[in-house]
Amino acid sequence: MYCNKCGTEIPDSASFCPTCGFPVKNQTQDTAQAPQTSNGENTLAIVGFILSFFFAIIGLIVSAVALHKAKTVYNGRGKGLAIAGIVIGSIETIVIVLLVLFYVSFFATLFSAIA
Repeated sequence: MYCNKCGTEIPDSASFCPTCGFPVKNQTQDTAQAPQTSNGENTLAIVGFILSFFFAIIGLIVSAVALHKAKTVYNGRGKGLAIAGIVIGSIETIVIVLLVLFYVSFFATLFSAIA
């Protein structure tokens, strides 16, 4: 790599030119990309929130992805809806599992009493 001010060849790991002292951008820092932020809306959070009412597990998964994107891409936008979708989807999934277990045990007891 070369110094932009004096043209001296310098090591890639250098922060300053050893000849003139000019600060040099490190090439490895240029290649590492910072997380991109978006000014748009986190529509995935809205979709996950709505899906959590009708399709609990799918809404739970979509809301979890939306929460991750809210933190990394959307600068926190949609975080509340994503958390709400996760909570609603989790509660609804637990209720569905408990209802299925109740009905299975009820019908198993009913059929064993008949036989």
